[in-house]
Amino acid sequence: MNHGGTNSETNVIRVSAKGHVKNLVSENAVIVFGRRGCCMSHVVKRLLQGLGVNPAFYEVDEGDESSVVDELETIDACEDTDRRLQFPAVFIGGHLFGGLDRIMTAHITGELIPVLKEARALWL
Repeated sequence: MNHGGTNSETNVIRVSAKGHVKNLVSENAVIVFGRRGCCMSHVVKRLLQGLGVNPAFYEVDEGDESSVVDELETIDACEDTDRRLQFPAVFIGGHLFGGLDRIMTAHITGELIPVLKEARALWL
């Protein structure tokens, strides 16, 4: 499992094999999936880095978005089945944590750091 790692490069997901996205989620303590060039994804990444976490960050090409969303939704079944997963999507400890709103709320309320520690993404 990648606990943050030192590679801060942005990777572009190419959906070539079913299960690839699930493997990415399970192999990384924190992973952010976002649309290519999305400013909200950049904000999430910078917030996490500011806390000392180096999340895996994967930009999804527009043509692959539907396939990636479909696979991500199978990882953590949403209680609200009428609502599709949206980018940026942050997975912490192999589970969908949420998007920008959820990350910001958790940060402001003090909930985020304990969650990151529990996922072993933060060692303080």
